[in-house]
Amino acid sequence: MREIRKTATDDTKGQKCNICLEAVHPRTGEGLVRGCACGDRDGVSSPELGVAHVSCLARQAEILVAEAEEDNLDDDKWHRWHKCSLCEQRYHGVVRCALGWACWRTYVGRPEADTCRASAMTQLGNGMHAAGKHQERLKVLEAELAIDKRLDAPEIVLLDTISNLAACYDDLGRHDAAHNMFAHVFERTRAVHGNEAEETFLAAFNYADSFISKKEFAAAVSLLREWIPRAVEVFGPDFEYTPDLRLAYARAIFEDTRTQNLIEALVILEDVVTRMQRIYGFYPYTREAQAFLECARMRGEDADAAGVGSSKAL
Repeated sequence: MREIRKTATDDTKGQKCNICLEAVHPRTGEGLVRGCACGDRDGVSSPELGVAHVSCLARQAEILVAEAEEDNLDDDKWHRWHKCSLCEQRYHGVVRCALGWACWRTYVGRPEADTCRASAMTQLGNGMHAAGKHQERLKVLEAELAIDKRLDAPEIVLLDTISNLAACYDDLGRHDAAHNMFAHVFERTRAVHGNEAEETFLAAFNYADSFISKKEFAAAVSLLREWIPRAVEVFGPDFEYTPDLRLAYARAIFEDTRTQNLIEALVILEDVVTRMQRIYGFYPYTREAQAFLECARMRGEDADAAGVGSSKAL
């Protein structure tokens, strides 16, 4: 918990854990953290929300998963290991990393084929990614893939692990290897889930993003022009992956110096950032999108304002 204790700053001073209602954890002595979208959503600041001890969050998740296992519920409540029970958004940064370690410690003693143990390994890898620990995550994912193959896991499980491994390769600058893996995942996900499943839209985003990493912007734009309208039609403009797809499109047309379209990129970014602020609050992903928007504004500050306002964009 060393890394987490350092995050208890002025942001949580005077607050209490929303689970145990204590400022300092009575057993571990740890301070409070905030690692979700609570506290600043829809333009309203509520600093008392989303403050907790990591130990309390971990214990809450463990209890809920145990209850679901005991009652043989289809909803195993596993999402409590990575989503806030108040704002329903994913934890991020070192908070998610700490929860990943807590999750792994909780289930590591179970048999290798146990579902919770396998999910805990994924949770650990995702936590490392959230904290930017990509080399450490690579070791976890390689071990996870080896276990999946040894246990002859279903293809949908293998595809998830391969996709995570590809994302790790991309974070480490191994863009060609990542791209080839994302291409495989995209094609197989379409075959397994069809064109209207959430898994397929995530695979489409990852595949398009891998083109951008390789600076193959035209290929990314072509793919995204096909999948953005589908996402809007099937799930709507506020669906989790629709803003991601539109941001990737804006990035592709913004970074392609041969066909750069600052005006269209600005139109998309203005809309997407507004939606993300409303849905997620000032989440890390929202701040990244906001920074991208500011960069686009600076580069396109000489553009005709009337033209910006009237441009049509995906």
